[in-house]
Amino acid sequence: VAVGGDGGAAGWLFGNGGHGGDAGDGATLAGLPALGGVGGVAGLLYGTHGDVGHYGALPGGITGTVAPVVEVSNGWLTNADGQVVMWHGLNQVYKIAPYEPSAGGFSDDDAAFLAANGFNAVRLGVIWAGVEPEPGVIDYNYLASLQQTVQMLANHNIVAILDMHQDLYSGSLGGDGAPDWAVLTGGLPNIEAGFPGSYFVSPAQNYAWDAFWANDKAPDGIGLQNHYGLMWQAVANYFKGDPNVAGYEIMNEPWSGTHTLGSLLGNPYFDSQQLTPFYNQITEAIRSVDPNKTVFFGPTTLEASLPVPNHLGTVDDDNTVFSFHHYCMVNALFPTLSFGCDWNADLSFGFAMDYAQEHNIPALLSEFGATNNIPAITAGMNAANQHLIGWTEWAYTGGDITSTSPNDQALVYDLTKAPVGDNVNWDKLDALSQPYPQVISGIPTSWSFSGGVFSFTYSTDQADGTGAFAAGSQTTISVPTSQYPNGYTVNVTGGHVTSSPNAPVLTIASDSDAATIKVTVRAS
Repeated sequence: VAVGGDGGAAGWLFGNGGHGGDAGDGATLAGLPALGGVGGVAGLLYGTHGDVGHYGALPGGITGTVAPVVEVSNGWLTNADGQVVMWHGLNQVYKIAPYEPSAGGFSDDDAAFLAANGFNAVRLGVIWAGVEPEPGVIDYNYLASLQQTVQMLANHNIVAILDMHQDLYSGSLGGDGAPDWAVLTGGLPNIEAGFPGSYFVSPAQNYAWDAFWANDKAPDGIGLQNHYGLMWQAVANYFKGDPNVAGYEIMNEPWSGTHTLGSLLGNPYFDSQQLTPFYNQITEAIRSVDPNKTVFFGPTTLEASLPVPNHLGTVDDDNTVFSFHHYCMVNALFPTLSFGCDWNADLSFGFAMDYAQEHNIPALLSEFGATNNIPAITAGMNAANQHLIGWTEWAYTGGDITSTSPNDQALVYDLTKAPVGDNVNWDKLDALSQPYPQVISGIPTSWSFSGGVFSFTYSTDQADGTGAFAAGSQTTISVPTSQYPNGYTVNVTGGHVTSSPNAPVLTIASDSDAATIKVTVRAS
């Protein structure tokens, strides 16, 4: 079966990259569709990146898939019944070999602890070095271990977002992500200055990223981006039939290499002519085996800490989510301070939501926190509430090899011990485990949590614009017992409570002819 050839690169300053060739039909030796070629790189001053070639077809078509946990509908994430879905959760990424969360002690008692406190999602780290330890060799034992963790979470009604995580490109450069064989440094020195310092001072670090974005060849003669696409194809093929995987995140916080200064100064080249085509290429690789699950993508590392706009173009898929991060720069530099974090959040969220709304896709705050400074954490949560989006906080545990605060970031300090007593940061849990709507028979219009009072308003309109939900349609709201240890009272207009008194999951059914429903929860 013919694999599509890669498009040629343009001249250094001017010209369009060549389009990648389409793949032929039929199965590869791995039994998967052949992938199209990677588009050629555009000139630095003028030109456009070549398009990725289309993947080939298998004789029997794509089989073994399941209906998606969620899919995009008119800018919202919705389930099979058309209800809007919201997530509150944590990140769990094990960044050192064997790259399996279970190896760090993440186990069933942790999943039970998360569920008991109202969390319904985990952004689960997957590491390229774990998936493809040698060129073209997929470690299915590693994927099986991840699937066991996915199932463990599912046993507690928690979905997993598979996050292909990286920081500082690779373990061989002081971080995590790419296997050693995929690290090209041009013989330049690697100056290790921690995270994120190495990004700014290490010649080897930036050479490695430039080589990746140029699709330079790995030792086996295949381009690095081609390898990354084949690796993602294998992961998606493995998990395509898993009903507990909510989606695939293409790459965590990509770095722009030597284009970073230009990006800081507002040059759109990297975002529009390298990162966007890369996202389209990897989405094609995923869709070659799994047409259903949601794909997540986001901006570069810069936008995680600096309130600056991104210049990404359109990712050509109808079922994608803009996954962005927010870290308060003042708090990152001075951990005891939170001055300006609300302002920082407002700016960062504004830029993220501008992109999401322009492309009519949902946004997810997939990282924030990494501190035990509660006002810095709640700044991100309040902004998420204001913009009606879900989140996954960084992180469930500490000991992080690439973090500005490896110990302070933890909700649970030691995964080898039960999440009880002094092994839990209870102040952080109190801040994170706030009430929120989980499944909405309608469209949310506002919600907030302040001073122990949860206020929530939603319409009964369906997200896809086809009409309204029928009277009696249920909406579920997480009301963690930790927030209301002595019980709570509920006031509802336009609906009525159908759950038991003080239930940790509050259910509201809409009344006849109700167009808007208002819910207020406060302590008894």
